[in-house]
Amino acid sequence: MERKEIEEKVKEFMVEDLELDEEKITPDARLKEDIGVDSLDFVDIVVIVERKFGFKIKTEEMAGVKTFKDFCDYIEKKTA
Repeated sequence: MERKEIEEKVKEFMVEDLELDEEKITPDARLKEDIGVDSLDFVDIVVIVERKFGFKIKTEEMAGVKTFKDFCDYIEKKTA
């Protein structure tokens, strides 16, 4: 899957499924502080990523994921 496609899919579900503000979703935006992802959103993200990308998120692997770019990097690595 191409990087651009990953970014588009992630942005799409963040806006449509989690109802987050599209304007705030930029590569350097921090998931919690800038975009507004909370712990309940994270539960939804786990389910959505499994459905859309075909793998399960492991909590310990997400420790270093802080920004939208980090999250897309993580998905790209897992789907490569």
